[in-house]
Amino acid sequence: MTPVVLKLGGSLAETGQLRTMLAIVRRARRPVVIVPGGGPFADAVRDTQRALGFSDEIAHDMALLAMHQMADAMRAIEPRLIASETLVGMARAWRKRRVPVWLPARLCAGDRRIPRDWSITSDGLAARLAERLGKADLIVVKSCRIPRNATAAALARRGIVDAVFPVIVNRADVAWSVLGPGDAPALEQVLDAAPDRPKASAAPGSRTRAFARARAQAAGKWTD
Repeated sequence: MTPVVLKLGGSLAETGQLRTMLAIVRRARRPVVIVPGGGPFADAVRDTQRALGFSDEIAHDMALLAMHQMADAMRAIEPRLIASETLVGMARAWRKRRVPVWLPARLCAGDRRIPRDWSITSDGLAARLAERLGKADLIVVKSCRIPRNATAAALARRGIVDAVFPVIVNRADVAWSVLGPGDAPALEQVLDAAPDRPKASAAPGSRTRAFARARAQAAGKWTD
C-alpha cells in the first residue's frame, strides 16, 4: 500500500489533540510515518536565538533536534511508534507493523534541496520526506482552522504552512492534504484505521453480585 507521511504539529500537544491523533495512528492499517512538529521545543530554540544571537543555520539544526524531542514524547504516549532516521529504517518498521516516527537530523544533514533557516519547518520537511520516499501521500494535521479548497501557496501566504511547503509539493507532485480540528474522521479514512474495539461491559447485575459477594466474604458467609 502507498505509505502516508503524517505531519503532526507540535501545537496539537498544547490543544489536547495529540493523544486523539496518536490513537488513530495506533489503529492504522496503511503504512504511515510520523513527522513530529517541534512544538514548545522549537519555540525554545527561537527564544534562545533571540537571546544569544546565533545564526539561522545553527537555529535550523537545533530545531531539527526539537523535533527529536517531540518524537520522544510521542513514543512515550503510543507504544506502536518506533524512532527511525532513514528510509530503510522506515521500511523495516512497516514490515514489523510498527509506526516509524522520523528523527530528521541525519537525512537533512547535507540535503541541498532544503534551506537551513526558518523558511522551512516540519511542514516542508514532511513534504521533502514524501518526495524522498517516492510514491507517498502527505497529510499535515494542524490545530488551526483550514480554509476549504485552499492551494498550498494560499496556505503558505496565510502562515498555515511554511514557505517551502508549496515549492516541494508542486515540484514532487505529491498528493497532499492539510487537516484541522474536527477532521479526525478524515484521518481515520486516509489511514484505513481499524474501528475502535468497544470495551467489554459487565453483564447485567454483575456489579451488584460482585458487591454482594465481597460483603458476604467479609462476613464469612460466601462459598463458591
